[in-house]
Amino acid sequence: MSTTSAASSSSSSSAGDMIEAPSQVLNFEEIDYKEIEVEEVVGRGAFGVVCKAKWREKDVAIKQIESESERKAFIVELRQLSRVNHPNIVKLYGACLNPVCLVMEYAEGGSLYNVLHGAEPLPYYTAAHAMSWCLQCSQGVAYLHSMQPKALIHRDLKPPNLLLVAGGTVLKICDFGTACDIQTHMTNNKGSAAWMAPEVFEGSNYSEKCDVFSWGIILWEVITRRKPFDEIGGPAFRIMWAVHNGTRPPLIKNLPKPIESLMTRCWSKDPSQRPSMEEIVKIMTHLMRYFPGADEPLQYPCQYSDEGQSNSATSTGSFMDIASTNTSNKSDTNMEQVPSTNDTIKRLESKLLKNQAKQQSESGRLSLGASRGSSVESLPPTSEGKRMSADMSEIEARIAATTGKKEIKV
Repeated sequence: MSTTSAASSSSSSSAGDMIEAPSQVLNFEEIDYKEIEVEEVVGRGAFGVVCKAKWREKDVAIKQIESESERKAFIVELRQLSRVNHPNIVKLYGACLNPVCLVMEYAEGGSLYNVLHGAEPLPYYTAAHAMSWCLQCSQGVAYLHSMQPKALIHRDLKPPNLLLVAGGTVLKICDFGTACDIQTHMTNNKGSAAWMAPEVFEGSNYSEKCDVFSWGIILWEVITRRKPFDEIGGPAFRIMWAVHNGTRPPLIKNLPKPIESLMTRCWSKDPSQRPSMEEIVKIMTHLMRYFPGADEPLQYPCQYSDEGQSNSATSTGSFMDIASTNTSNKSDTNMEQVPSTNDTIKRLESKLLKNQAKQQSESGRLSLGASRGSSVESLPPTSEGKRMSADMSEIEARIAATTGKKEIKV
């Protein structure tokens, strides 16, 4: 197959005004559509329909446009994916020109959104998985923000656009169809309101810090396993209005202060007060030392008990139920902490104390053990809703102990 230069095509030139990067050829492999065997529709992206297919004896995802109005978004995504090469960004194999479609790597684990909130049975995942997903997301976005001569801003970071592979342990960013459409598509993207930075939907000038805001919301979401602003409901503008007025997700009980500080800095109203993605990567890389086990594949329960709790012998995570008696969001000046299950905290404390005593006697310093026995059991979704929260109580003290009783600055 040939490598195609598409800069001179009419569809490319029509999208030229909305491309932030300087004019450049689109270097991609032109794939003969006859080589592709479409198997099934698996979803939709920022534009078009996404299908699972076979190409050269391997699974691929193909994204096809359904109307002429989607052609601009197609050109944007083709241009951006042809520029990037990162382990946490979905790989572009090439494109077909007749019919028009992108051919990309297939993510067998589906989207992070479906892992968090999809149909039962939902998989167990640990605090280590949650932290690792967010670290990998930050690494991919930091790569985009470091691109020259101008940073590439994703603008639509959210769990539906984060794909999982390798048993749910590796995360890849997808959907670059909105990456350069600054004013029109993003302000009308109703499905993204919960993760969208206020300066974006307010129509203000914005920078790569809008991705940082979205990342902070995602961090809250994977730790709590709750949809951000879900209780507001109604049209997207209700969420936008609440965020504009300072409403943020409620703080998480027992969340270590370094993680809480990083999270709340990310969703600051003032973009200049948010950390850079490079800083986030450094902080998350440091914190991951206290969350072993992120490379263990996700496990799905065979069945749930009547009480909605898993047996400790088959549990794989460190999560607990969130009480759902009061889920209303508060402004960032008066946030309500999300309560947690007392029994779960007691079990965690008991395990941590035993592990702490053992490690102190062996090495004189504290760290999270690699054994599953050092973490609290997973709790599967209850009949009242899929409400889980990563149980991170006592971890902050252990972080301080391993760093010479100094707080991690975030």
